[in-house]
Amino acid sequence: MSIDKGISDRADDGAAASPPGPGGRAKTPLTPGSPAPGPRGPGSPIEFRLDAASGVPTYLQLVHQVEHALRLGYLKPGDQLPKVRDVVAELAINPNTVLKAYKELETKGLAAGRPGQGTFVQATLSQIALPELTALRRSLSGWLAAADGAGLDEDGIVALFTSALRDFYERRSGSHTRGGAASDGTEGVA
Repeated sequence: MSIDKGISDRADDGAAASPPGPGGRAKTPLTPGSPAPGPRGPGSPIEFRLDAASGVPTYLQLVHQVEHALRLGYLKPGDQLPKVRDVVAELAINPNTVLKAYKELETKGLAAGRPGQGTFVQATLSQIALPELTALRRSLSGWLAAADGAGLDEDGIVALFTSALRDFYERRSGSHTRGGAASDGTEGVA
C-alpha cells in the first residue's frame, strides 16, 4: 500500500519506482514533474494501491491510505478523493467497495460526499508541517538504505522497525517491563 502525491511534495529523490499494481503489473516510476499514474483525476492528489497479500479488506486499505495521506499532510480539507468510477476502473474492484470506504471516511468525519461532484476531505490528521516531514523522511530513507545494506529484507526491516517503535513507546510511557522481563534494552528483536 502506498500513497503518491505530486512530486513537488515527495521528500525522496523522486526516482523511486512505484510498487506493482493489481495483477502484479508495474506502475510507471515517478520522476520529478510527472504526475502519479492511476485513479487520481484532475482534482485528486492521491493514488490508491492494493496489496492482495496483506489480508486487510480492500475497503480498509483505501481508508488507511486516506488516513495516512491526512497524517502526512498530503491531503487537506477541500481536496477531492478519486472519483469512484476512476478507482473502479484502475483497480478493477467493485464500486460498492469504494463506496464502503468513502462511507467509513464520512462516518469518521474525515470526508463528505457532494452529490454530482464527488467526495471531499473535511478534516485532517496532520500532526506536523511538511518541511519537518521532509527532513524525517530523508533521515528514514538513509536508515532504510543502511538496513538494506546490512542485508535485511523487507520483512526484516519491518520487524526491526516495529520492535524499535514498540520499545520506544514503552520507554516513553514509563513502562519498564515487557512480558514480565526487565526492559534493559537487550531484549530480542521480534
